[in-house]
Amino acid sequence: MTKEKQTFEESMEELETIIKGLESGDVPLEIALEEFQRGVELSKQCQETLANAEKTLTKVMSQDGQEIEFESKGE
Repeated sequence: MTKEKQTFEESMEELETIIKGLESGDVPLEIALEEFQRGVELSKQCQETLANAEKTLTKVMSQDGQEIEFESKGE
């Protein structure tokens, strides 16, 4: 069985649950280490999703349908 990729929101929700569990201090060490590793994995996935979204949002379409980089007036 293949696991479907979580949405960004689902990943963030799982990450928040892991953080709350680890902060409580009531988690056995072995489970805490597994949860920490899962949290790092989720964090990387979320960072990648945000980076890809940022790349997409900084592009605009020209009148002829070509993607061009968005130019900030502050740069």
